[in-house]
Amino acid sequence: MSTIADFRSSFPGEPGYLNWASFGPLSPQVRDEVVADLEMLGTGRASSIAHVHERIDEARGAVAGLLGAAVDEVTLQPSTTYGVMHAVYGLSGGVLASPAEFPTIPTALTRAADAFGRVRPQWLAPEGGWVTPEAVAEALDADTVALAVSLVDFRTGYRADLAGLREAIGPDRLLIVDAVQGFGVIDADWSAADVVCGNGYKWLRAGRGTGFAWFSARARASIAPVLSGFGGAEGGMTPDAVPPSAATAQAYTISGADVLAAARLAVAVGQVADAGVAEIEAALTERVDRVIEIAQRHGIPIDTPLEPERRAGIVALAPASVAALGAELANRGVTATTRSGTVRIAPHVGTDDETLGLLDEACAAVARG
Repeated sequence: MSTIADFRSSFPGEPGYLNWASFGPLSPQVRDEVVADLEMLGTGRASSIAHVHERIDEARGAVAGLLGAAVDEVTLQPSTTYGVMHAVYGLSGGVLASPAEFPTIPTALTRAADAFGRVRPQWLAPEGGWVTPEAVAEALDADTVALAVSLVDFRTGYRADLAGLREAIGPDRLLIVDAVQGFGVIDADWSAADVVCGNGYKWLRAGRGTGFAWFSARARASIAPVLSGFGGAEGGMTPDAVPPSAATAQAYTISGADVLAAARLAVAVGQVADAGVAEIEAALTERVDRVIEIAQRHGIPIDTPLEPERRAGIVALAPASVAALGAELANRGVTATTRSGTVRIAPHVGTDDETLGLLDEACAAVARG
């Protein structure tokens, strides 16, 4: 079993990368394993192809392990959005969500409402854009059947209180969580949710196409498998017949999974499991604390909550001139995201002191004017 030090050492690369909330450069282990699997798929041998195909179950098992779920409750998806659409399209009734969420949620709700008329978006307007238990409790009505929310807000880094949200909506409504900005780096209580969707191309360092979704028993009882394809049929593909959708979460799939994407996800989640999510969260918190300290020391406002339990790996800086800070960072070779009036800084466990020093220099230059 690896340690957090081993995990940290798997972050090679040049200093300056502070954009993990946008894209996570693939880990060396993921790259090595994929190359090996590519070679096996190139042989044409049935045994080699079957061996690589086993990565699908390996990936589902790895994700289930982090969620504390059964393997047959986990599906592989091309992206987070696919999982959210499977969940939302199968609902009937009002679904609470903030229009300020990453477009995955508001787009899925709007498209479902337009296409079927069974889903009624109930738009929240919480103060600061943060989906809090108080805001949700105030917005509930008798028609509300679900709440869709991001574990971590992509703009500000606000971390949702899943237990508080569960208490606010009660036991009979569904809690649908977009976990892409926190899965694998936040030791969340997933039992509070009913559906959890994510992707491995950010914090997991697994690349695009490595999406997944967990559907609890309660979710499966309430969500019709509207987008169920032949891959979600009971017993698998059946020529000359259309069998019913599977009784397991596999019903919420369309076709066969990408085995190479599954391989990348399996290796990446395995690295996280070996290091320990709680240990990763603690190490990431220390890096985020450093970012916050640098910004505060130079008088740069922060839109991210300061309490560790209300944030993850994103720090949204709100300087007087976003363009000026963005330019100073770029001049020093620092990669970050500038949008919506903030500079989004997203370190990871492997972010080194040299990178944080470059951030410090950029903030100091802006403070000097």
